[in-house]
Amino acid sequence: MSDLTYDVRIYKREVYRGKKWTTYYVRWKVGAKEFREPFRNKAQSESFRADLMAAARKGEAFSLTSGRPVSWKRRESELTWYQLVLDYTESKWPYISATHRRSIAAALTDATEAMLLDGSQRPDRAKLRKALRWAFSARIREKSDPPRWLADTVRWLDRNTKPVSMLEEPGAGAVLCRAVLDRLSRTLDGSPAAANTANRNRMVLNNLLEYACEIGALSENPLRKVKWTKPRTAESVDPRSVVNATQARQLLAAVEAQGKLGQHLVAFFGLMYYAALRPEEAVCLRTDQLRLPDEGWGEVLLTNATPYVGSQWTDDGKARQERGLKHRATGDTRRVPLHPELVALLKAHIEREGTRHGGLLFRGPRGGMLGTTTYGNVWRRARVAVFGEAEAARSLLARRPYELRHACVSTWLAAGVPAPQVAEWAGHSVAVLLRVYAKCIAGQADQALRRILEVTSPGDEPAA
Repeated sequence: MSDLTYDVRIYKREVYRGKKWTTYYVRWKVGAKEFREPFRNKAQSESFRADLMAAARKGEAFSLTSGRPVSWKRRESELTWYQLVLDYTESKWPYISATHRRSIAAALTDATEAMLLDGSQRPDRAKLRKALRWAFSARIREKSDPPRWLADTVRWLDRNTKPVSMLEEPGAGAVLCRAVLDRLSRTLDGSPAAANTANRNRMVLNNLLEYACEIGALSENPLRKVKWTKPRTAESVDPRSVVNATQARQLLAAVEAQGKLGQHLVAFFGLMYYAALRPEEAVCLRTDQLRLPDEGWGEVLLTNATPYVGSQWTDDGKARQERGLKHRATGDTRRVPLHPELVALLKAHIEREGTRHGGLLFRGPRGGMLGTTTYGNVWRRARVAVFGEAEAARSLLARRPYELRHACVSTWLAAGVPAPQVAEWAGHSVAVLLRVYAKCIAGQADQALRRILEVTSPGDEPAA
């Protein structure tokens, strides 16, 4: 006996209103067998019912076993984009940092928007992006079902992304690839994304498609057939953002003037300006990593960093992920000299704060790990106090606390410290240092010209 029939009847939806949830049931009959499919969302139930009716009107055969159109079974047997990105993110999760997980999720969320099937009753964009965020994080870490309020959206995604094989179709595949690249090169509002973001997103897409080739979903990477001009990125530090010594001291004084919290954070910002620490290195610093002599230069031994990435992306659900130093092998350390003025700031900080919290130098207002919002707000108020509200809003000067690190490295270079030594202290390679701080090094041109003139002046020539 055949499993197929064209005898299909589709009924009106049924609505069950419970104490906590309302459930929408789609009912239909295939041959003598009745089927029901529950939905939490009215729009999703209408979309499912409309798809059933469209298949019935086209005269498609339905399965007596599943109750679905036979064409759906063929479509389900193909690997969809949604299934591919789920497999890829899950395979990458155990081996990459929380920051990398977040970057991959951001890129694939944007790319998925270009791989959705056309159709009615699509969930709103915000809900779709939240569902994808869950799929790329909590689904993997917690191995759990989606929350009730996202369940219908996740189900819709599972049925409404294009087959991966479409990327290989002659002509159409290249057009689809270009559409994905275009989406990855734009922000949510459609404006061009920053060059760094667009290039990073393209790298994620390329790695995903290479993975698709590895598992046999694609015969070759379709990006290789698409000509795409890589946006030029501005890698070097803009000298307009770098403060001089006087401005730096004024900003630190403005931080300290902000009451108890400002006094607690002045040494935190001092570590960025005088020792070129990254915020994620300073935030987890402990007293036993410091050498603070009675006079002269001190030293700090850096062993780890705790960048803020958000609780969704870490293994333990904490907002910060503890990891080794950037650009260093696991377990590697970095020694950085401490300017005498910074030594004084740190001594005053320890004398005032003591060595509580396991020796952690800095902490948030509630005693936990110092958050980016906390020190960011203090920094914004300090800029307004020093530059004035209008200039602070307009100027690039020290717009972010990170610019203090740039100011420190620029100062070291301007003082004539050899590039390899500066790179060691700052935690860079020499090549990256020279590329990132190219314009700051170029700012020493006047000094270099004076030296050349001194060497070549007639009075310095030896007698014949």
